[in-house]
Amino acid sequence: MTEDGTRIGHGGDGLTPVLRPVRAGNGFEEALEQILQIVRLGLVPAGERLPSERELAERMGISRVTLREVLRVLQDEGLVESRRGRYGGTFVRRRPGAPSDGAEEELRRRLEKIDVEDVLRFREVLETGAAGLCAEHPLSGEQRERLRAALTATGDAPPAEYRRCDTLFHLTLAELSGSPTLATQYAAVRAAVNDLLDCIPLLVRNLEHSQQQHAALVAAVLEGDAERARAVMREHCAGTAALLRGFLT
Repeated sequence: MTEDGTRIGHGGDGLTPVLRPVRAGNGFEEALEQILQIVRLGLVPAGERLPSERELAERMGISRVTLREVLRVLQDEGLVESRRGRYGGTFVRRRPGAPSDGAEEELRRRLEKIDVEDVLRFREVLETGAAGLCAEHPLSGEQRERLRAALTATGDAPPAEYRRCDTLFHLTLAELSGSPTLATQYAAVRAAVNDLLDCIPLLVRNLEHSQQQHAALVAAVLEGDAERARAVMREHCAGTAALLRGFLT
């Protein structure tokens, strides 16, 4: 351990099963998921300090800039606090009692009705399939414009409208796949996904990243690159899944 309390070795600190290198495409979302798990599982007790920024960044394979964005989200959510000075760092906050507005009870009711992992897996299957089909079968001029318009709408949407526009974007892709059954199934699973998304905060960094992925996806579809379209969509679904698992499980 260094003078400031930073651990040098970490093989036996209990965090190894959670802290691991993230995949390149969803660094922010997956890093947030991992640190949320540390906090929610109590692997670092309330009042204790998380590993140093340097150690966390190294173990997850992310930049210090990305890590600080993650820690800022956790601080905004009241889960950690930053302290300055020689013995400062990022500390896990003691969790308050259940909120009086019933939000925690409402969350519990929603989760009891939804198999989170099943919803996320089914969503990924439908989304990647729709993306591939859209790219494999040339779209008409009108269909191409619909897809571009849906992308623009998500890019222009204010935060309060983003999830509605995001839903319409993904429903448009499902419809343009040419499979009415797929589109119907996707509409149903998206309703469940939205119930889950309503339980977590909107994060500006995640919205910006999602929009970049949307743009890459549309480009792949319009270029007829089905393999790339499926890969981008799979990565996009994985980012959303990481956030939901981090906050809800």
